Amino acid sequence: MVIKRAIHTTADFDYAQNLVFSGQAVKRGTEALKAGAVIVTDTNMALAGINKKRLAEFGGTVHCFMADEDVAREAKTRQVTRATVSMEHAAHIDKPVIFAVGNAPTALISLYELMQKSDWRPAFIIGVPVGFVNVEAAKELILKTDVPHIVNRGRKGGSNVAAAIVNALLYQIRPV
Repeated sequence: MVIKRAIHTTADFDYAQNLVFSGQAVKRGTEALKAGAVIVTDTNMALAGINKKRLAEFGGTVHCFMADEDVAREAKTRQVTRATVSMEHAAHIDKPVIFAVGNAPTALISLYELMQKSDWRPAFIIGVPVGFVNVEAAKELILKTDVPHIVNRGRKGGSNVAAAIVNALLYQIRPV
């Protein structure tokens, strides 16, 4: 269902080969959603594409901190990306967190670094940023972790794919 929705969203059959699922990824992702996990995205576009009504049925919410003034100010002060600061802020949420990253490879790098520095682990990572700079390397970092994940190899991806994967997991729990 995840592969089908990614292909349907992009009209790109490469997703049948480039999506990588950790062991029992779909089961682990749907369990986190059923438990009311918070979803954090790296773009307002992904936030807009996620079925919030369905998510709310399980007690979940979705957030994007990228445009928050305090995130922008801190990023500027520290001379890091807003994606880095957003992921750091999200790591302090006192609930299981699913990260749906479709744009910023620095978000994935930040998540990886946070896991290396502590025993903190997200509930699930969807890592499908699109682009050329650091995209493939950032995805490979997540593939090395023990965190349940769905990541695509290569330069393709995007906010629409991240939202589509979240929705596919939601619709696995209860079809539309």
